[in-house]
Amino acid sequence: MSAEEDGKKPSKKELKKLAKKAEKASAKASNGAATDEAPASIVPSSAATSTPPPCYRLSNAQNDSCTLKACLSSVLHSITLHPSPPSSCPSFVHGPALLYGSDASSSPPLVAFGGNGIAKALSLAAGRFVSAAMDDWMEFERCELRPALASKNAGKIAKVVETVEKALESHGGTSLVGSTPLTVADVVVSLSLLEAEGTWSSAIVQSYVDITKQSPEYKKAKSLVDSLLPPSLDESDPSLLRATSFVFASAISRAFKCKDIKHGDYQCNAAMPLFQKLKALGQLPPGVNSPVGMAEAIVAAIPNDNPILDQLTVNGPGFIMGRIKASYLSRWVNDLLLHGSPHKPKLSTPAGTVVVDFSSPNIAKEMHVGHLRSTIIGESVCRILEYVGHDVRRVNHVGDWGTQFGMLIQYLKEEYPDFSGNVPNITDLTEFYKNAKQRFDESPEFKKISQLNVVQLQAGDRECREIWQVLCDVSRKEFEKVYNRLDITVQECGESFYNDKIPPVIEEFEQRGLISVEEGGAKCVFVPKFKVPLMLQKSDGGYGYDSTDMAAIKYRLTEVKASHIVYITDFTQGDHFQMVFAAAKKIGWVTDESHRLDHIGFGTVQGEDGKRFKTRSGDTVRLVDLLDEAVARMETSLKERSNIPPEEIHATASAMGYGAVKYFDLRRNPTSNYIFSYDRMLDTKGNTAIYLLYAHARLESIVTKGKAEHGVDVDSLLKEGKAKITLSHKSERNLGLHLQFFADSIEETLKDLLPYHICDFVYALSIAASEFVTQCKVLGSPEMESRLLLCRATAITMRQCFDLLGIRHVTRI
Repeated sequence: MSAEEDGKKPSKKELKKLAKKAEKASAKASNGAATDEAPASIVPSSAATSTPPPCYRLSNAQNDSCTLKACLSSVLHSITLHPSPPSSCPSFVHGPALLYGSDASSSPPLVAFGGNGIAKALSLAAGRFVSAAMDDWMEFERCELRPALASKNAGKIAKVVETVEKALESHGGTSLVGSTPLTVADVVVSLSLLEAEGTWSSAIVQSYVDITKQSPEYKKAKSLVDSLLPPSLDESDPSLLRATSFVFASAISRAFKCKDIKHGDYQCNAAMPLFQKLKALGQLPPGVNSPVGMAEAIVAAIPNDNPILDQLTVNGPGFIMGRIKASYLSRWVNDLLLHGSPHKPKLSTPAGTVVVDFSSPNIAKEMHVGHLRSTIIGESVCRILEYVGHDVRRVNHVGDWGTQFGMLIQYLKEEYPDFSGNVPNITDLTEFYKNAKQRFDESPEFKKISQLNVVQLQAGDRECREIWQVLCDVSRKEFEKVYNRLDITVQECGESFYNDKIPPVIEEFEQRGLISVEEGGAKCVFVPKFKVPLMLQKSDGGYGYDSTDMAAIKYRLTEVKASHIVYITDFTQGDHFQMVFAAAKKIGWVTDESHRLDHIGFGTVQGEDGKRFKTRSGDTVRLVDLLDEAVARMETSLKERSNIPPEEIHATASAMGYGAVKYFDLRRNPTSNYIFSYDRMLDTKGNTAIYLLYAHARLESIVTKGKAEHGVDVDSLLKEGKAKITLSHKSERNLGLHLQFFADSIEETLKDLLPYHICDFVYALSIAASEFVTQCKVLGSPEMESRLLLCRATAITMRQCFDLLGIRHVTRI
């Protein structure tokens, strides 16, 4: 027996009444009385003539096959199911129950209960014919299939599966009755088979089960089940937001039979909209005549012994304010210490393969300040995605192909004629590129030869390929100087890699009838919302960025099997990538259900004059020089006011200087421009990496002194399992609260992949830590052991944030 039939049984009189109702509905449907409205036998007479639109409600929803049957039937028949609290259901029903009534119905009548009964009722309500054969299959599922599967007896299971197999063979393998899949009989039988573990030896039965499992209706039904379930607390979920929401959702559901709430972190704002809605429906609870009264009623419905919230108060026009209990926070903070790391969020979707396309400098050009943001943001995004379990492919889509290589090849031939035996030492790529460009602009003969070089390069000419490879190798060495300084890990996969993949992509678009041949012969693809098309092939037969990016996204989706692709470029390329995404959807490579495509666009790095950051001579600033200057300034600062040994100064200055540059960028929304200022990024006060690194070092210094001066060894306490944090003082509780915000911060970051959420979190955490060590005496206090452990827990969490941002931490400054 399933949960729907467990517990107290309805009386014979009640069963007889329900059976009569279903029999009338079936008879009416058999006589062809189906209409766009639900049959009269399913719609109680009192509700059939009411003014508000009718609606069906599901009470006692559970995470079981019965509720799934109800939800799949509602999706198949386009009948919306609304949640209904258990109190609205007759006492004899202990499983899912289908109720009927308008929004104003305080006690909606019972229509059916149990998965099979609800599936049949919804089918009839949609005007679908439920034949005797379908009825027999539902009875077979309840009386034979379900008990056989529950018994785990191989003989019994083989017998019922054989029955299903024969029926499928008679009806094309897709349905038990007729030729249409997912009839009411198929819903109940396939879901029971689907619930059993493993696969079926019968190919036709397995295929039949897969039809249901892979249908979009099944996926929608699974989501619907989640939305209908009553609120529950997941003890293993570190999110404070969901824990607080659970308390308020439970209270409102019990008090007013309503789950339509709007919640915040420590604040519930549901009272005002809830009061207005119930007042309009004439359903205000007794004694409630204002939003404040509604808020007070919600608070009264929250039990004092709930494990999460206390100090609930009503402020203003009905805002409910609450504090997380120190005992709840203590449990999580102690668990953090036990595992040596902060708690990761629970992902709503499974981890998958993610391609992150970032940095992407051009071959034969120095990396300059314009590459700073893509490189820094991209590395952090990769670390965040890897942290929560995704398989991240870090792609450096370098510009290693195109017409500019014709002039670069010719210039190298002229300047280094013996390049094959003596590899040229090109120390200044920017100067090399400028000189080649100058020759190209000034010499018609040089220009003509350069254009021929492009053709030869694309045709695979050996000499041109050798020179091209030399240029690529020299460039990579220069790129690595930046990547080593910033701890960047990236896998090169440049434009040239996709060159032979472009023609098949164009052919696929042509075969699908999606190519528009424009004047001159250019092959274009138009996408919704954009007047300008993507040009997959130029009128002269050549390829451009559009061609390469379409080939790249196809390769990443089909060969790499990426379910999520992230592009990180300057914001001016936003429209281009939206067109690429739209074209991928148009041809069917991408679906909203299975893929996520993101473009993170960033603004400009500016000088003090508010213009694009350049040298005084107007040249673009080399990224290596810019980074080294930050380290040099930090070294000077440390020599003046730090007591660390001289041999450690450079390593510490490098960690702090590079970290300062990164954090100054990451702490803001990338879409904004910002003025590059060493003074501000290296400031020891305010929201800077320097301040945070000092705060972290201070915490570790306190822990070190605890051992050296007071004999309290935090590491030994942890190793021996004697570590225990108590949050008694308000500053201790406040720090514990901020520590527990970590999971919510990561979850927020995963929504838009903008690392500034983590910067905001770690800065707020450092302020809470500063307040804690100021307000609470740590060393030599009766609470010293607990407070030293709290310092360590905070340092652990800060280090995790530094790692996600790509910043090296230091333990002493």
